[in-house]
Amino acid sequence: MKPSKSIILASTSPRRQELIAVLGIPFSVIPSYADETLEPEWSPEQAVSELALRKAQQVYDSLNGRPQAIIVGSDTVVVRDEQILGKPEDEGHAAQMIASLQGRSHEVYTGVACLDAESGRAVVRSRMTRVTMKPMSEGQVSAYVRSGEGLDKAGAYGIQGLGSTLVTGIEGDYFNVVGLPLSLLADMLGEFDLDVLNVNEI
Repeated sequence: MKPSKSIILASTSPRRQELIAVLGIPFSVIPSYADETLEPEWSPEQAVSELALRKAQQVYDSLNGRPQAIIVGSDTVVVRDEQILGKPEDEGHAAQMIASLQGRSHEVYTGVACLDAESGRAVVRSRMTRVTMKPMSEGQVSAYVRSGEGLDKAGAYGIQGLGSTLVTGIEGDYFNVVGLPLSLLADMLGEFDLDVLNVNEI
């Protein structure tokens, strides 16, 4: 059964593109240039939810026409001791982040926004996963940072790559840590009559 709507992914993240392709729904990618400034009083849930919606809204506002599509925006942050960690500014900053995360647990929050490009209706949700990192020496921290893998990621690491060697356990949704919780997204798309499990039936 051909889906009634397609998906517009408001992100250039290769990881999110790979994940959303799993759903089997036709999708296109439009970069979002939304303001990603965080307000200091926001909780992690507020932060990722607001930024995910901003990303989807910015793409919605840029569209020429109103296609039959759901715009998906997403944002991820790492939280340590109630402090939000975004993307590192440079290698030195990345090393500080990893050093502060090693040998302990932290939380990863991802917000997802689904915005109907026809009606402008939006649904926004968030999810949290707890991640535990193994203890590391200063040399191990430096070696990982030099790999460059985490320089464009919240918390300065990527769990799906070399960063998997840093993690000893997770509690919750693995894909939430990668940057797009697919089970949550599928439920949200269902609110727009997009049934992910039946989309490929003939």
